[in-house]
Amino acid sequence: MSLAGTLPAAPRKWPSRQVLISLAIIAAILIGLWIHAPNFYRYNNIINVLLQASLLGMLAIGMAVIMIVGGIDLSLPANMAMSAVLGAFYMKTTGDWVTGSLIMAGTGLAIGLINGFAVAKLKMIPFVVTLAMMTMVSGTSVWMTNSLSISQLPEGFVDLFNARPYFRIPITIFIVAILAVMVTILMRSSIVGRWAYAVGINEKAARVARVPISRVVMASYVFGGLMAGLTAILLTARLGSASANMGNDGMVLDIVSACVVGGISIYGGAGRVAGALFGALLITVLSNAMNLIGVSFYLSLVIKGAVIVAFVAADSRGAK
Repeated sequence: MSLAGTLPAAPRKWPSRQVLISLAIIAAILIGLWIHAPNFYRYNNIINVLLQASLLGMLAIGMAVIMIVGGIDLSLPANMAMSAVLGAFYMKTTGDWVTGSLIMAGTGLAIGLINGFAVAKLKMIPFVVTLAMMTMVSGTSVWMTNSLSISQLPEGFVDLFNARPYFRIPITIFIVAILAVMVTILMRSSIVGRWAYAVGINEKAARVARVPISRVVMASYVFGGLMAGLTAILLTARLGSASANMGNDGMVLDIVSACVVGGISIYGGAGRVAGALFGALLITVLSNAMNLIGVSFYLSLVIKGAVIVAFVAADSRGAK
């Protein structure tokens, strides 16, 4: 019997219960906005919502792969901010935005590698490792910038990643959509993807099937870090600046929320990357709707937390 034959052939049926519920909630919110806040449907606002969802979605893609393997990375937003600060500082100093962009991607990848090594090789708890990394990276970013923004970045960098090639839709949306399709296909059809699901479903069984567990786990964190670095490039270009505050604490909640409501199981081994994008869209629409009707920031956190609890409860029932 081949090794591939001993591994799970496909993830849980899709769309999952969580994705269907997410779509129903989005539909309900959109109907409510049509009645109570018609300004939501202005073209510019819709494009802005899609842009915000795509940036959140890129981080959610990275988190989704990590969660499928059975881990979690709380440091992704802080990683993104650190990557942005280092790359922006280099760009402003030298004017070389190509190398600066590579620094952003490389920094994100390096932080992910450290997390992955600690989890896969040192057998440390993912929650503790990434929480500690989040604290260290956030503190370093604030120390380096003195809480100030790094602006006046090269025009070529800002113009390229703010281009709107078709129907005034930002190129960022196309980039994230293409990336999501590629990662979804990779996770569904390749042996690497099947390894990832196997580790998330049952690590002991995966070890018996001779899956290289340490390499799979480490690769998932490296990929998540790379997504943080790529998000740093796109968000820095959109804002025209970088700061330590780009990865605020609330962003972690949004990323985890996007994954959970998109059908990514907190227990590992289930869900699809495309679902994380649906989740990111739901969280963004929900945030935009609460902003339009004047819900306070702190109350919005309560609502998002309640959404996570509801979907985790659904996930727990489905896992039994």
